[in-house]
Amino acid sequence: MPDARANPLLELAALGQSVWLDFIRRSLIDSGELARLVAEDGVRGVTSNPAIFEKAIASGDEYTGQILEVAPAVDGEAARIFEALAVEDVRRAADVLRPVHEASGGADGFVSLEVSPELADDRDGTIAEARRLWAAVDRPNLMIKVPGTPAGVPAVRQLIAEGIHVNVTLLFARSAYVAVADAFLEALEERADQGLPIDRAASVASFFVSRIDTLVDQRLDERLNDAAPAERPRLERLRGRVAIANAKLAYRHYRALVESERWRLLAARGARPQRLLWASTSTKNPAYRDTLYVEELIGPDTVNTVPPETLEAFRDHGIADETLTEGVDEAAAELAELERLGVSLDRATDELLADGIAKFVAPYRKLLDVVAQRSRELAGRSR
Repeated sequence: MPDARANPLLELAALGQSVWLDFIRRSLIDSGELARLVAEDGVRGVTSNPAIFEKAIASGDEYTGQILEVAPAVDGEAARIFEALAVEDVRRAADVLRPVHEASGGADGFVSLEVSPELADDRDGTIAEARRLWAAVDRPNLMIKVPGTPAGVPAVRQLIAEGIHVNVTLLFARSAYVAVADAFLEALEERADQGLPIDRAASVASFFVSRIDTLVDQRLDERLNDAAPAERPRLERLRGRVAIANAKLAYRHYRALVESERWRLLAARGARPQRLLWASTSTKNPAYRDTLYVEELIGPDTVNTVPPETLEAFRDHGIADETLTEGVDEAAAELAELERLGVSLDRATDELLADGIAKFVAPYRKLLDVVAQRSRELAGRSR
């Protein structure tokens, strides 16, 4: 058994937080590296997105055999080839994590696969694709990623009511998280009213972090250019603070929700809460500690999904201590101060949602171009 005292990653589990890896590729699974991360570092889940898949498929030859096999059967259609590759990777990763899923009673050990980001504003299209991917992967520890857009939230409610596990992604605003949390409760209540089991319903709400500081720090710097001398220290104090404050207030809402009578009625029937998952937790600003968005967001009933470099950094020098419940009043004061200084967090989160969708659509289209190109190249070689 690995020594938790020698590995800060293992200490997070004792504090109630699950570490998921924000990365997937076939070689990670087939080489046994994912299994090692599970066994030695306590990794308890995997998340993926189009950008991650694009990098994996564009480099190396690990997908060559399957592309050659699949392409003729689907007339070289890039989207269908990619789906076959992704489904296979997710199945394999889910099988590695299946013991974690079973040992946790279905609470953990999930692998996430995203619906097409081009469906972000299409409720019915999202539901249809989520159902299809759920059936294609056919693993109990799959989560379907659905963006928390105005069209995505009712899709989330419908899918959870149908028994499909959902990772609600691209949450920046606390108001968006509140809507998602309510959709989750409504879905559980609908299942309970129909006499359906709710003890295996699983969902996470992926609340994005570092991207908020990247944009808000830029806005603060713009204000600093014209600020009066008395305002400058107030503006400077908020740099690198807003994303964490926003997350702490989202977690405060989560804690109030699970203490409510509405939740107690569901919990009495075996329901598990929809955990907050901290996403975008790599540090974008080199002036900040590279483990900042892990260390400042540790608390019970949460998940942090980290890219490999952040996982390695936290393993090497991370500090594991419960921090989410500390300084919550100070966090609220910081966000109030931000508004007083003329920087709107609401406008920033609206912009980030639109930009986040675009940043998923662009890699998805690039991914399809890469798949199509690889398919053509391989078809040419095989003639």
